[in-house]
Amino acid sequence: MAVGEERFPDMKPVPGFKLGTTSAGIKTLGRKDLVIMEIVEGGTIAGVFTQNAFCAAPVQLTKAYIMTAESRYLVTNTGNANAGTGESGRQDAKAVCQAVAELTGVSTEAVLPFSTGVIGEPLPVEKIITALPAAYSDLSESGWADAAAGILTTDTRPKSASVQLELAGKTITITGIAKGSGMIKPNMATMLSYVATDAVIASDLLESLVSSAVDVSFNRITVDGDTSTNDCAMLIATGASGVNIGELSDVDQDCFEVSLQELFISLAHQIIKDGEGSTKFVAVEVTGGMDSSECLAVAYTVAESPLVKTALFASDPNWGRILAAIGRAGLPNLDVEVIQVYLDEVLIAEKGGRAESYLESAGQAVMDKEKLSIRIHLNRGDSQETVWTTDLSHDYIKINAEYRT
Repeated sequence: MAVGEERFPDMKPVPGFKLGTTSAGIKTLGRKDLVIMEIVEGGTIAGVFTQNAFCAAPVQLTKAYIMTAESRYLVTNTGNANAGTGESGRQDAKAVCQAVAELTGVSTEAVLPFSTGVIGEPLPVEKIITALPAAYSDLSESGWADAAAGILTTDTRPKSASVQLELAGKTITITGIAKGSGMIKPNMATMLSYVATDAVIASDLLESLVSSAVDVSFNRITVDGDTSTNDCAMLIATGASGVNIGELSDVDQDCFEVSLQELFISLAHQIIKDGEGSTKFVAVEVTGGMDSSECLAVAYTVAESPLVKTALFASDPNWGRILAAIGRAGLPNLDVEVIQVYLDEVLIAEKGGRAESYLESAGQAVMDKEKLSIRIHLNRGDSQETVWTTDLSHDYIKINAEYRT
């Protein structure tokens, strides 16, 4: 179940970046579950990673390797997270990197590993190593669609976006894919995401760009409030276009950054629309806060409230649940008399209670929508933030109750 139509866009190849996909039979025979990505020599890469203290073995290795060598290959498996596996898990992830290194003629540290799937089970190393040559032989700059499918777990559809823009008289391409459906509150990072561009971008600028893009996208979504052990968002710049972003005018640099952020936001929205069991796509908009942190505190408290989320699933305009969530968000000296709450453009609460103009039929009309907003005006400052979330359905329980069966 997912919100909206499934539309796989025209994925523009990124010169200098190739993707190859195959089936290793890690969890399901015949399913695409192993992806290799190749970065042209001289390209740069930066990433943002989960803050979960139990971060997975591949995350630990990727964070170490990315600092010690020029990254040339990324290898991703689904069906097994290789998390909660201790030292043996780290050795398993390293063995996969070593196998890729032997296959491609690079150093082990030039290979970055990624995994997603069930936590706490040993990585099926032999299956992965056996399938690596098939993934490697499949490498192609047009391999985005297969790779987008090959990184999925409980997702019902791939997440992808691609854009081209003209800078310095040349065409710059930005293309990316992501996976994620449950265990989504990035706190990052989130899920797995790979975005590539053919621009020239120095490492320090690349790190700044990916951090900023993640902050306005993956760090503003939640399905269930759970931060994964395996979350990573990677940004790769191949430099094949010859256009150096750091040498462009401020206007052109801003144009590139806005395009990059919009692509990240598109991927983040696609994750929410495909949230496990989701039937609604909901924007929780908080304005008039004293600072960003208190806007986010209110937004996330509402977005992650089981009572609010189940009301959304039932299309029930039970606005009292929204008020209760705002009131427990922990804001000091909160004056409820000045707060206004809307469903889309329908004012439902003000002056500490139900708005005089509110009609249940108007609230119901909004709640019946597949896409809607909960707008909260705190009226105590100038900050604002938006968090995107889902409802909480029977299917979410079923999917996660049966995840290992």
